[in-house]
Amino acid sequence: MTPLLSLENHNEFIHRHIGPDEAEIASMLETVGSASLDALVEDTLPAAILGGTPCGLPDAVTEEAALAEIRAIASKNVIARSFIGMGYHETITPKVILRNVMENPGWYTAYTPYQAEISQGRLQCLLNFQQLVLDLTGLELANASLLDEATAAAEAMAMARRVSKSKSNRFFVDRDALPQTIDVMKTRARAFGWELIYGTAAEAKDHEVFGALFQYPNVNGEIADLESAIAAIKAMGGLTALATDPMALVLLKSPAALGADIALGSAQRFGVPMGFGGPHAAFFATKDEYKRSVPGRIIGVSVDSAGNPALRMALQTREQHIRREKANSNICTSQVLLANMASLYAVYHGPAGLKRIADRIHRLTAIFAEGLKRVGVTVQTRHFFDTVVVDLGAKAHAAFEAAQAAGYNLRHVSSSQLGVSFGERASRADVKALWTALVGEAAKGLDVELLDQERVAALPAAALRTDAILTHPVFNAHHTETEMLRFMKKLQNKDLALDHAMISLGSCTMKLNATAEMIPVTWPEFGDIHPFAPATQTRGYLELVEGLSEQLKAITGFDEICMQPNSGAQGEYAGLLAIRRYHEARGEGHRTICLIPQSAHGTNPATAQMMSMQVVVVACDDNGNVNVEDLKAKAEQHSKNLACLMITYPSTHGVFEEAIREICDTIHRHGGQVYMDGANLNALVALVKPAEIGADVSHMNLHKTFCIPHGGGGPGMGPIGLKAHLAPYMANHVVAPIDGPHRGQTAVSAAPFGSASILPISWMYIRMMGGNGLKKATQAALLNANYMAKKLAEHYPILYTGKNGRVAHECIVDLRPLKAASGVTEVDIAKRLMDYGFHAPTMSFPVPGTFMVEPTESESQAELDRFIEAMISIRMEIDMVQQGEWPAENNPLRNAPHTQYAVIGEWERPYGREVAAYPLAWVRDNKFWPSVGRIDDAYGDRNVVCSCPSIDAYK
Repeated sequence: MTPLLSLENHNEFIHRHIGPDEAEIASMLETVGSASLDALVEDTLPAAILGGTPCGLPDAVTEEAALAEIRAIASKNVIARSFIGMGYHETITPKVILRNVMENPGWYTAYTPYQAEISQGRLQCLLNFQQLVLDLTGLELANASLLDEATAAAEAMAMARRVSKSKSNRFFVDRDALPQTIDVMKTRARAFGWELIYGTAAEAKDHEVFGALFQYPNVNGEIADLESAIAAIKAMGGLTALATDPMALVLLKSPAALGADIALGSAQRFGVPMGFGGPHAAFFATKDEYKRSVPGRIIGVSVDSAGNPALRMALQTREQHIRREKANSNICTSQVLLANMASLYAVYHGPAGLKRIADRIHRLTAIFAEGLKRVGVTVQTRHFFDTVVVDLGAKAHAAFEAAQAAGYNLRHVSSSQLGVSFGERASRADVKALWTALVGEAAKGLDVELLDQERVAALPAAALRTDAILTHPVFNAHHTETEMLRFMKKLQNKDLALDHAMISLGSCTMKLNATAEMIPVTWPEFGDIHPFAPATQTRGYLELVEGLSEQLKAITGFDEICMQPNSGAQGEYAGLLAIRRYHEARGEGHRTICLIPQSAHGTNPATAQMMSMQVVVVACDDNGNVNVEDLKAKAEQHSKNLACLMITYPSTHGVFEEAIREICDTIHRHGGQVYMDGANLNALVALVKPAEIGADVSHMNLHKTFCIPHGGGGPGMGPIGLKAHLAPYMANHVVAPIDGPHRGQTAVSAAPFGSASILPISWMYIRMMGGNGLKKATQAALLNANYMAKKLAEHYPILYTGKNGRVAHECIVDLRPLKAASGVTEVDIAKRLMDYGFHAPTMSFPVPGTFMVEPTESESQAELDRFIEAMISIRMEIDMVQQGEWPAENNPLRNAPHTQYAVIGEWERPYGREVAAYPLAWVRDNKFWPSVGRIDDAYGDRNVVCSCPSIDAYK
């Protein structure tokens, strides 16, 4: 009889997450020539790094048990009404968007749209986002989002320095900007060696600066007259940036109309939950003349092979991997899923709906303020949209507590002042409740209806915009739920995501994002919490963060975890920041040399440059490993000034460096620190701890190794692990400081715990897998990669291998010999894979002319075999080109991808329609049709258009 423990099946989720079953594992082990998963690990990883301390995580639990545990944690959060403001507001996510986008794997499991032909849906949605931003800001060019408002402001400052004609080293900051924004700007400016000058807008003209940031409206709700200040900055050759509120811009004069060069802010209140700080899409717009200096991604309009309009990422595509330390920024992603939600929010409501929402917010705020004035309260904010500061004198603290007791969180401005910010969910009942909390019995004589009849307002006519917004048909055609549902489904159908097929992108780890992991994200207990809510209301979040931190410590061996960075690149920055602060604290601020292997991610040198470090490149050997002798020589040469080494492990070339301990020891011997890029942590989890092999600090991509979905190019999280000696120097926060030795350190992101609302995903994954499950997942990732490398090696060269001919969790397929022999390029193969129903692997990185393939542990042998069969079939097609059976310029590879329209249209090609559309029999069962033909990238960069074309273009 089967024991009860077995019937309870606590390991059930492990088998749901890992693709190959036991029979498939046995079959693949036989193919690669290993007796067991443990033997494969011993064959693959250097013996010198094996045998460390076990990760010691609790055993796995079922999905239901994990959900019950996290439900208990969530219940410790108190959902109060948030009138705090400071860049975060209550909003309403339209249910049709919540269910069909935020909770839909067709949207959240897609990858960054590098392969544009199978990404047209989210590209169109992002183009709509850019159009929304252009309309609201009045500027000429917008990007497809940045990480958060504070980092967008820091990016604006850096862009101002790049393009400003001023010789000054100083930047002016509005003292009434959001405090978290000022905090992040302090961090960034100090690293670059710039001086920040603070003051009111009127004082900006008194300083020689290369640029300025003003908040519009400011943190206290005031809508200041900024035109003269902006003109003064421009007169001295500087650039001006306005940090602004998109809902306010529905009513207010645009930043462009005020003369601003840059506008930025958060799109959170366009339907994205507060989520204790994120993830949220920041927007960024500027003038067309600065388009080559803009950070982040820009979606542009180009044409496909049939001459039809088609969308693609323009200009900045893979900028970091091309320009490296000369890149505009180290941020190589965006907040795509959240930008899409904000874009769809605007589509759903349209210009009339948005104006109604904005007018309602303002009317409620104005009625609230006028009521307080009528009973003798001083309202200090004169011209406002949604926020006022009121002076209650000695009664302020009691009023604050009365509001909190009534379920409302307000902002303590000073001992006598409170800030009150209204959001989309506010109602007349809230106005009455807040009156009562703030003035007690005096509120009984106040009447919302009577004040409304007086049409009280606080926006002077001169402050209002007079131009029309959102006139494009896309914002005026989908206001019923039926139309909206079909519109979103139409976009979704244009995109290939993990719900269709494997996405084998090397270094990107497109694994299962299990539904049980995703469910808690949209619970109100996580979504409806302001990042600056009182700690007594956020005990659940704090327990979650602490629990995940302990899990990550157990996995990595680090002493502390900083959960603030909200992307992998932000994690790199936070890690180097801790190293720089450490050296400075020891009186060794002269240590600015950063060694980086030539195989490294492009974000590494870009990050080092942002930390004002000097990049020294270390050579790699013929096998893709760091050239140890070159590293030793350069460490010796720069010994007195060596700050750190940035190294990815296993390497970006997909192999385990045998000499990793020797490499780390060398850096430490010369007084440097080792920063380990955690992009490839999926090959180490529960086998090797980075801290035990020599890393001092490392970032962890939760959107790779720990199952947060990529969301079409974002959201992400990149927390860092640090050894104890670096812990005092990790990022903290000015508004909501975290206790610890790092108290007082400035921030790298807007919220204290970054994109906190997606942390439940990683917590759930680790809890449901347990230590044994995580170990098996890593082993399965190694097995799948070696199985694929073994099978593909019969048809394509595998560029690098390590010990015993093994690869790590990914491998590089060398396509250069085929290109030389046949003329077929890596681009041709990538586009042809679309006809087989697959997204291409990572193309031309880290080696031009190659594919980097990472199958992940979540794919079954059957799916791997389909991909392998597709690659073999393509290899045979290349042979036909090489042998002259198909012309070099007219064959299925050069003409790929084949749209449905092309296949049913006129056909004068030297191969049949079936070869084009159904190259293998099983493609018929699950055919994915690219919605456009091959896109002309060069045309798109020569003719940069980042706004919505005529609606006819989409027909």
